[in-house]
Amino acid sequence: MADLRRSLVINFFATSGTKVLQFIVSILLARILSPSEIGIYSMTVVFVNFAQVFRDFGVSYYLQREPDLDNDKIRSATGVVFTTSWVIAAALFAASGWLGMWFKEPGIVPVMRVLAIGFVFIPFGTVTGALLARHYEAEKQAVVHVVGTVCFCASTLILGEMGHGAMSMAWGNLINIVACGIAYVPLRPKGMPWLPGFRHWKSVAHFGVGSLVTNCATTLNNSIPDILLGKLGSARHVGLLSRANSTVSIFSYVAGSTMNYGAVPYLAQTYHKGESLAPILARSTLLLTGVGWTALALTAVLGQDVVVALYGAKWIECVPAILPLVLAAVVTLAFNYIPMAVTAIGRPYLSAFPVVVTLATRILFGVLLFDGSLNGFAWALFFATVASAPVTAIQQSRYFGLTTAMMFRALLPSAVVALGTGAVAWLLAALLPASIPAMARLLVMMLPLALAWYLLLRATRHELVGEVHRLAAPLKARLALLRPNV
Repeated sequence: MADLRRSLVINFFATSGTKVLQFIVSILLARILSPSEIGIYSMTVVFVNFAQVFRDFGVSYYLQREPDLDNDKIRSATGVVFTTSWVIAAALFAASGWLGMWFKEPGIVPVMRVLAIGFVFIPFGTVTGALLARHYEAEKQAVVHVVGTVCFCASTLILGEMGHGAMSMAWGNLINIVACGIAYVPLRPKGMPWLPGFRHWKSVAHFGVGSLVTNCATTLNNSIPDILLGKLGSARHVGLLSRANSTVSIFSYVAGSTMNYGAVPYLAQTYHKGESLAPILARSTLLLTGVGWTALALTAVLGQDVVVALYGAKWIECVPAILPLVLAAVVTLAFNYIPMAVTAIGRPYLSAFPVVVTLATRILFGVLLFDGSLNGFAWALFFATVASAPVTAIQQSRYFGLTTAMMFRALLPSAVVALGTGAVAWLLAALLPASIPAMARLLVMMLPLALAWYLLLRATRHELVGEVHRLAAPLKARLALLRPNV
């Protein structure tokens, strides 16, 4: 547990720093590129993300979870990931022309081909990254994050300023992959074999098939909004939805890696010891929603200020989509750890069921409710998320003994904190003159909202209070050292 906590802290600062840098780059790109150019990249990358599922084939989770991992199994995992990656690279490259014609968007073709080349280099770091995660070696992973992020950000901005449009992000992605692969070489675990093999490929494939079903459904579910909206609407619609999603996902974008880091191996170890996962899931979700739900509430209330401050007034059309996307994210965050928990107990296919329900309803509601506006399509995504929630709740109750009533009681403090902080934000936004620039309004509200959030945590006796005090302790100690002796 101590190793995991230490790794989480390191991972938080490393990934948060790189995510913040990437987020800054996305803000700058939003001012350099047009909604249509960003839409072209978004429409293309959904197919690449879908291909990633087949490329990984559950190898990363297999290496993190396998109780008796030896060099032969590592070689087999390496052989599987190289085979799948290179096959996928060839398939994507060959399919690029057809996709361009299907969407009636020729800009997709060169973007897809550059992204396909990235699959040739991805496997050089996949196995090493999974083994480092298995042993909670967050320091080494942090080095790779920094190297890849710096290369991506620099290359993307330079190419964007040079007028390469959507291709600037495609080339930046390829440069990032190559840089990470090179950075992993000196960080390989001692004794890790270099050459691939296939002796235990059946055990890798057996686990991979279970993960593949779920991961495939999850990725397709995440991709379908861009695909469907790109077909029903236009690249501009996709670009606007992408920006609305980015606004809603700021918390997950910055903290996502940390809140999920080490979850599968830690839950698997607890399960193998014969211990119940219910207390861990309840407490982890409470801590997560204590921050995440508040961030979402503030996004819903201050969405227009956030969009204008970060991306500029040309993106104002995406604001109506923020509220339904926020509500969908609230539901999703409450079940964040269940897919990882079922993977940890060796049943990764279980999490495919709620995803399939969401996928089917997204298509159904998307087609029925799309009226040419982004707002109608965003509400369709929310209704689809609500439709799948009961399926996940049933799994949570059946396999982990955590009933819906128990979860509601556990998460009540987080709901009170989020609603209270959101109400304070609404009041402050109403009191501040509309003539003040959006960024200035947000900065003025920052300290009062942080204070309101902390006081509500104290008032509800939220478990997050202890974590806040623990994180603040080193800062308080340093400030005490700076005080003059009286």
